Amino acid sequence: MIELPEIETIRRDLDKDCSGKKVKNIEIKIARIAGGANLKNAIENSFDQMKVLSVRRIGMLICIDFANEMSLLCGLGTGGQMLRVPNKAEINSRTGVVISFTQQGQLRLIDNNADANISFHVTENIFEDRPELLDLGIDPIDNPVTWGEFAYRLHSHKLKLKTLLTDQTFLVGIGPMYADEILFEAGLRFDRISDSLTTNEVRRLWQSMVQTLYDAVKYGGSSVEGSFYLGVNGQLGSFQDHHSVYGKHGELSPRSRKPIARSKFGGEWTYYCEQSQV
Repeated sequence: MIELPEIETIRRDLDKDCSGKKVKNIEIKIARIAGGANLKNAIENSFDQMKVLSVRRIGMLICIDFANEMSLLCGLGTGGQMLRVPNKAEINSRTGVVISFTQQGQLRLIDNNADANISFHVTENIFEDRPELLDLGIDPIDNPVTWGEFAYRLHSHKLKLKTLLTDQTFLVGIGPMYADEILFEAGLRFDRISDSLTTNEVRRLWQSMVQTLYDAVKYGGSSVEGSFYLGVNGQLGSFQDHHSVYGKHGELSPRSRKPIARSKFGGEWTYYCEQSQV
């Protein structure tokens, strides 16, 4: 499971580690990831000896900007990994892209669930090439809004809270795991209707969102059972050790000391405290 804190953790580590380094060459081992053989060849021929300027994030995409005013957009899908490894490290059979640097090893994109992708663009034309990125909602890490603006946007919808929080046109990068954690900390049920929240409840939800995501990034994301998520250097995240409800069905709620409940919602389990979330 890869949500916003995991992608942001990867981005920050890549920016520290790769910015200023020169690419020796890029090899795309799985053409599908690049959109076919022709695009594969174009990417491989566009970045030799190019210096990485920065690594940023556009929504849930990793954007690597180069000195030739070109950029690579990397989507990890549901199980992708971006790992920094020595040149001679054994190559995983699911390795889709290998970026070799003139010094200090390689960056490899591992496509565990066959849904990762990579594309290249003139940097200033990214949004022209990918207009769907203009429809992304609030980015609570890169471009946070005030709680007043959040309240206005929240109350302009009439949806169940978990449905709205996981809508990428409302909020970037929040999936079922962090939605459950945010709603627990805010003391709100997953099926509350968004325009029914009082001013104090909206403020609690906004504060919970900000704090939960801050803490998740601080602890390097969540490596939960069944997830392929790893940090850039192969390390596990540790925020799962600080989860309050997600995946904890039957354990005691840290707030009410009653067993954590779960219900099917949108085809997946939702975890919550019946006593303290209203």
